[in-house]
Amino acid sequence: MPVVHVQHLRKEYESITAVNGLCLHLDEGDIFGFIGPNGAGKTTTIKMLATLLRPTAGTATIGGHDILREPEAVRAIIGYMPDFFGVYDDIKVWEYLDFFAAAYKLPREKRARVVDDVLQLTDLTAKKDAYVEELSRGMKQRLCLAKTLVHDPQVLLLDEPASGLDPRARIEIKELLKELKRMGKTILISSHILPELADFCNKIGIIEKGELVISGGVQEILQQVAGGHVLEIRVLDDPQPAVAMLREVPSVRTAQVAEDHAIRVEFSGDAEAQHALLRTLLQRGIRVQSFSEQRTDLEDLFMRVTKGIVS
Repeated sequence: MPVVHVQHLRKEYESITAVNGLCLHLDEGDIFGFIGPNGAGKTTTIKMLATLLRPTAGTATIGGHDILREPEAVRAIIGYMPDFFGVYDDIKVWEYLDFFAAAYKLPREKRARVVDDVLQLTDLTAKKDAYVEELSRGMKQRLCLAKTLVHDPQVLLLDEPASGLDPRARIEIKELLKELKRMGKTILISSHILPELADFCNKIGIIEKGELVISGGVQEILQQVAGGHVLEIRVLDDPQPAVAMLREVPSVRTAQVAEDHAIRVEFSGDAEAQHALLRTLLQRGIRVQSFSEQRTDLEDLFMRVTKGIVS
């Protein structure tokens, strides 16, 4: 059974449908990148999964618990990190974490060790006695993630965890998420900054105007949308004879010279066919400098399947 199973989830606000019939499932250990522009319905979906918003229709289960019928059981096994969170004035980092550990009913004798563990995991040990309001934006984001982890949740719901961070802080958050992946957590992470997700997500879903446009394994979707492979070929001489020859090959959909003088080829063949294509080029006297397959990235995918509209 999937760890997260969403069935026809819908949320309406008067005349606006924020989420419309969303379905998805995550298995144990999946890292799901929830991609969409601002206003697409990402935060609304995550709040429904976190039992903070009641769906207009549909439902979801997390760890086998229904978000409508068993909200307390769901909250016990999830860690929710909002896109914006407030903190109390005049509270130290360890006190902030101890407060949430107590809220999750961790025994008093265990709380100090748990606080130390999550501080070490998020690289905040040196800030244990600092006041929360004195922390930088990046450190506050790590503190919020530490708070999300105090009860060792099975599933993490992270809403734009790197939003507003500088490049160094963004890299630090990404490395922390990779560590959580190694720990076997099931993670749903939303973002509109696609390079943040490309390195560590094994599944993605693209949402636009409240509807899930496409969802599934990263490589499976890239292959489906791209319809094949993109090859980059560089030659030492005039590229036009090579382009003319390539356009005669049945597996070549398009072949054209890019601005950097490389030949970009949309190719539907497999690895054996790529090898045969290179051999043919060489046999025809084309002096090939380099021959490589280019990965279609998430930004390419996003632009291909979305239309730029919001709810």
